[in-house]
Amino acid sequence: MESEQSARDTRSRDEVLRESLERYEAPLVRYALSLTGDLDSARDVVQDTFLRLYQQPPGAVEDHLAQWLFTVGRNRALDVLRKDRRMTPLTDLELDHRPAPEPSPAETAASRDTAGQVEALLTGLPANQREVVRLKFQHHLSYQEIAAVTSLSVGNVGFLLHTALKTLRGRLEKLEQPRPVTHPL
Repeated sequence: MESEQSARDTRSRDEVLRESLERYEAPLVRYALSLTGDLDSARDVVQDTFLRLYQQPPGAVEDHLAQWLFTVGRNRALDVLRKDRRMTPLTDLELDHRPAPEPSPAETAASRDTAGQVEALLTGLPANQREVVRLKFQHHLSYQEIAAVTSLSVGNVGFLLHTALKTLRGRLEKLEQPRPVTHPL
């Protein structure tokens, strides 16, 4: 009888993990990448997050799975960042020799300008504003979920989003304004 219950729990745990991986792995990798800045570290963070999910009792986090995954992922990413601060960074020469994925020329041309401008504008925001913007618009979390992930109040999340969007809107308007042409004499 006990082994039958254990088999049901394991099967249920396996199903929850499989479904969670299908739905949340890619968004979690993107979120972890936005925090760590390194794809390999982001993948490690996500792997640890799903390992911790598997270790949870069946049904323990089902009613708030996205919030739980993003919170655990965020905490693990912050742990990695703390550890990385103590390590020696790569030199420019080492960075030049890292392989990069190559998108097609059409994809590059279509997305480079807009994505580059938006990313540059996002990078110019304070880290806490950047984080809530990414959680809201890249990962589609609610204010309550963002508050739980970041340990901020819902009101603070709303304020940070409002401030970030207002700042981004103003900077985008400046970029779109035509620049006066100057002629040499």
